[in-house]
Amino acid sequence: MRASAEDPPKPLTQIGNQSLLFRMLGRLEAAGLETIVVNVHHKAQAIEAALESYSGPANITISDERDALLETGGGVKRALSYLAPTSETAGFLVANGDVLWREETAVLDGFLARFDPQKMDALLLLAPRNQATGYDGTGDYTMSADGQLRRKTEREADYIFAGVQILSPSLFETLPEGAFSLNQAYDLAQNNGRLYGYVLNGLWMHVGTPEGRAEAEAAL
Repeated sequence: MRASAEDPPKPLTQIGNQSLLFRMLGRLEAAGLETIVVNVHHKAQAIEAALESYSGPANITISDERDALLETGGGVKRALSYLAPTSETAGFLVANGDVLWREETAVLDGFLARFDPQKMDALLLLAPRNQATGYDGTGDYTMSADGQLRRKTEREADYIFAGVQILSPSLFETLPEGAFSLNQAYDLAQNNGRLYGYVLNGLWMHVGTPEGRAEAEAAL
């Protein structure tokens, strides 16, 4: 975002007079999630102060990473201790704090219904490259007719990972302690034939730059 020291952390970026974080929390609650864990590290106090003013119905817990930056995978593994998954837990949802989309139908309702723990260890929300703003990358995954994903091997792929996923707790049993990337979990699921995708019906907006933010404001 070419941010200055005085700028808020990215999840508190305002798009259409509402922060990215509050937009995501509202969507999670609308989809029926009752327990939400928020990981904090960079400018953690600002996130905590914002959450004190949030009045949604979910029970929100803070997972504090100020002692060490754990990356995406390590942060999720620590947050699992607050969710207390059991051997019967089918999956849990993980959402980046800076994800934004404009939907034609309730995306998360269909996404949650698509997860099948009998054949999936990971289900990724995807956006078609031709239905995205602020994005100039070459895509992340290809998808077969049955929804299985493979990380791109050619120069371009049709689908962008949209920053939301459902993961099986069992994926983390063999992954390391400390800092690691969630890409390790995706690759493990792919190698076992248990990585699937769900394509959102709407417009995905990448807001990682001021230009992307302006495009998202215009789209909304």
